[in-house]
Amino acid sequence: MKTSANVSRIWLLCLLAICSITAQAQQYTPVDQGSKVQFTIINHLIFTSTVNGYFKGLRGSIRFDPANLKSTAIDATVDVNTISTGIGKRDRDLLEEKYFNAAKFPVMRIVATSVTATDKPSTYQLTAALTIKGITRTIAFPFTAVVSSGALQLAGKFTINRRDFQVGPDNAIDDKLTVTLNVQAKKQ
Repeated sequence: MKTSANVSRIWLLCLLAICSITAQAQQYTPVDQGSKVQFTIINHLIFTSTVNGYFKGLRGSIRFDPANLKSTAIDATVDVNTISTGIGKRDRDLLEEKYFNAAKFPVMRIVATSVTATDKPSTYQLTAALTIKGITRTIAFPFTAVVSSGALQLAGKFTINRRDFQVGPDNAIDDKLTVTLNVQAKKQ
C-alpha cells in the first residue's frame, strides 16, 4: 500500500512539473505589420545586380521560453501572392508555375524542430522544416530573441538554394539567396 501511494505521489509530481513547464512557455502571435520577411538574390542577366524583395501575410503561432527551450514551438507562414521586388512584371512572373506557382502553393511555411542556446546572450540556434512549393528541406540558422512585456522579437538570417525547392529554371539568377527575418510577435 505504501509503495502504491508513493508511486501515485511521484506520478502526480511529474504531472505537475510537466504542466508547470508548459505553462511557463509564452504563446505569441506573429504580427505582419512591423515584421519583415525579406530575400536578396543576385541577377547576372545583362549586368550584375542585387534583387531585394519581401513577402507579407505573416501568420502563425510561437511558443517561446528562454528558460525552457524544449517547449519552443514555431509554426509560421507567409503569403506567396504578396511578393514584392519593386517591379510589377517581375513579381507577376515570380508567381507563375516555373517560379513559386502561387496558384497551387499559396504559402511558404517554417516549422521549428529544435531550438538550442548558443554562447551569446539572447542568441539561439534554430533547426526547422522549410516548405516551399510543397518541398520540405531542413534548415538551421542562429537567431536572436528579445522578450519584452507583451511582445517577442525574433531576428535571423539564412541562405538556401532556390533550386532545392524547384523555384525557377537554370538561368542568370544565382541559385543561392539570403532570407532575412525580423518577426514581431504579440503575447496571446
